[in-house]
Amino acid sequence: MEKVTAKKHLGQHFLKDEAIAKAIADTLNLEGYDTILEIGPGMGVLTKYLLEKPISTYVIEIDRDSVAYLEKNYPQLSGKIISQDFLKYDLNQIFQGKPLAIIGNFPYNISTQIVFKLLELRNQVPEFSGMFQKEVAERICEQKGSKTYGILSVLVQAFYDAEYLFTVDENVFDPPPKVKSGVLRLRRKENFQLPCGEKRFFTVVKTAFQQRRKTLRNSLKTLNLSDILREDTIFDLRPEQLSYEQFIDLTQKIEADGV
Repeated sequence: MEKVTAKKHLGQHFLKDEAIAKAIADTLNLEGYDTILEIGPGMGVLTKYLLEKPISTYVIEIDRDSVAYLEKNYPQLSGKIISQDFLKYDLNQIFQGKPLAIIGNFPYNISTQIVFKLLELRNQVPEFSGMFQKEVAERICEQKGSKTYGILSVLVQAFYDAEYLFTVDENVFDPPPKVKSGVLRLRRKENFQLPCGEKRFFTVVKTAFQQRRKTLRNSLKTLNLSDILREDTIFDLRPEQLSYEQFIDLTQKIEADGV
């Protein structure tokens, strides 16, 4: 079967560099799970190296042409190709809550949504790695105090240890994207329980960064905080000045305030 043509509406950029594909596959430590799920395998440049691992590899792919290519060229994937949209698919239909790692050369147009879904699946996913647009990968791993530090940084780092691994040049893709790519790895913090309400924590973080140039006293006005709580010195800060631990503390204070 002939090669698959990249589809712009799916954000496809097929990786051509075998060494980089192998390096991405090798980012997984294969501990705490016996299944890998690759998102958007395309023609399988990363898949072939995952299949060499002593672990069960599944792929999920929305593009029918890619599915047909994989079925023909990777018979070892028989019964393990999920022809669905990852963002809409319920993994429990197949995996029934069992732990798995997620990996991929993620389509840039949905990469942020993939991370938000990962957070929903975090109890099932101890390890996550793959390739993003460079600035998105950097943002996820960024520390407080940076202009690129934001919602994704805080929410991901609350539950995972985030590590930016290496940068990938545009010319190793077909077609080449207009930006560089970055590979990251996330490893879940074991035995970590959020000491505040999850929904409230997400709301506080998202609301704070919607007006990131303002102090928290102003950006969190919509939460109707008490005047006494608003006198706390933490409200003198802007959201990018708070670590995820400080956001957890802030959420606990808001909960204690009875809001």
